[in-house]
Amino acid sequence: MSQKPRSNSSHDEVHPRTFAPATLLLLLALSVFGAIIGVQLLTTLGVTPNTAIIGAMVAMVIARIPLQCFARFRSIHIQNLAQSATSAATFGAANSLLLPVAIPWLFGRQDMVMPMFFGVALAMLLDGYLLYRLFNTRIFPAEGAWPPGVAAAESIKAGDQGGKHAALLGVGIAMGAVGSWFKFPMAALGTAFIGNVWALGMLGVGFLLRGYSLPMFNIDINKLYIPHGMMAGAGIVALFQIVKLVRSGKHDVQPQNAAAGVLPETQNAQIGKTLRLGALGFAVISVLIALSSGLYLHLSLPWLLAFMLYSAFAAFLHQMIVGLAAMHSGWFPAFAVALITLLVGILIGFPPEALAMLCGFSAATGPAFADMGYDLKAGWILRGKGEFTAFELAGRRQQLLAAMLAFVVAIPVVLFIYKGYFSQGLIPPVAKVYVAAINAGVSMEIAKSLLIWAIPGALIQLVGGPGRQMGVLLATGLLINNPMAGWAVLIGILIRTVWLRMGGEPARNKMEVLAAGMIAGDALFSFFTSVLPGGKK
Repeated sequence: MSQKPRSNSSHDEVHPRTFAPATLLLLLALSVFGAIIGVQLLTTLGVTPNTAIIGAMVAMVIARIPLQCFARFRSIHIQNLAQSATSAATFGAANSLLLPVAIPWLFGRQDMVMPMFFGVALAMLLDGYLLYRLFNTRIFPAEGAWPPGVAAAESIKAGDQGGKHAALLGVGIAMGAVGSWFKFPMAALGTAFIGNVWALGMLGVGFLLRGYSLPMFNIDINKLYIPHGMMAGAGIVALFQIVKLVRSGKHDVQPQNAAAGVLPETQNAQIGKTLRLGALGFAVISVLIALSSGLYLHLSLPWLLAFMLYSAFAAFLHQMIVGLAAMHSGWFPAFAVALITLLVGILIGFPPEALAMLCGFSAATGPAFADMGYDLKAGWILRGKGEFTAFELAGRRQQLLAAMLAFVVAIPVVLFIYKGYFSQGLIPPVAKVYVAAINAGVSMEIAKSLLIWAIPGALIQLVGGPGRQMGVLLATGLLINNPMAGWAVLIGILIRTVWLRMGGEPARNKMEVLAAGMIAGDALFSFFTSVLPGGKK
């Protein structure tokens, strides 16, 4: 029996505040924990796990302590703040701060480390704020997939409600952990139950092409720079599609929840204002990085201006591509897209010192942006999917404050520990790839391949439209060497199609809860096997 939508006035709950003393203490502790874990895993394993569910679990465990002072942590909204702070600190410390400063360090320019650090710290804060402003708009709708956000929300709901909902989630978690034990990417299988079928289908095809092109056809598409060219073409088209959405007001993505009560004209103005703020903000940061690092000593005035403009554009484009890929699939190819912006910078002709700063600045944008989307999606689900406008907006603002708190905590944590890590040789592996690319340069053959393969990437993105992001997702799959994930995605799409055809729409909720469990189980297993002594996925 369907329920009638409740009006906003019928909901009188006050959203918990981030800076309430007890909540603040919890968030500070989780932020330090998340930052350290992110740095440790990025330097040892080369990847950063999504720790959002860990933060929620900590709040759940504390809530079970039989003391009155801990009872407040039973609130699903405080648990949402906890997962938001934990994941923001993890991605902020590792991807947005440590990775960029490792590039000038490896390059032998320690004098450029601090200008890079403060520049990317500002970029990280801007990154998170921009997604907050763009969330639940036509570009980044709340109804979008955001799979890790769904997983976090369903885990919190199951812990709160219990019953059949919790049992089904528990089955999914068990399936995710067992599959992960056998090296099968259960998160990919679960994501196929949630995301856009066209986008995920292209992602799966990309995974398979990358994984089997060498053993079956003796063609290494990565060495031919085919994925990079396709992403460059698809990314440029994606940016134009976003601009067209804003200017025309027409779209082919799911509309914003009507309960939000935002008129299209008002939303257009907000999107346009936010994008202009982002472009201006990245331009200012690029100027600060260029001047504080002394790039004016290596570049003539025209080249200095060109660097400032291109680095700001690259950071902005990187952010958008990473955010779109994350929303549709749960994957964001931040490392690879940063490499693409670096390759283009080499082709333009910037000197090595400028390329090092360009690459670090570009790499810093995107991860915090995408992670904020995951967390806001979780909060949107927990707060009633936009049914109560005032409560949703209040909660979203508290999540922003929790994430910003985590970013601010991550800054001194990384500042305090990065020298110790680097001096021991604990450097993010991808930073070595970037520096090697700078030292090697780009040949005319690579430039030709980038230009040729940009054309099909652009065409596929154009045909799919902004609602499917087919070109961006195909390129994402091609950039990641994980053929098993390709099989998992395609099998998941097949199961989803059959399940919905047999069970109809009532089966959708069960399928999404099970999928959330798979994603959570895979994430939990990966996290604990990574941090335990001798543990490795």
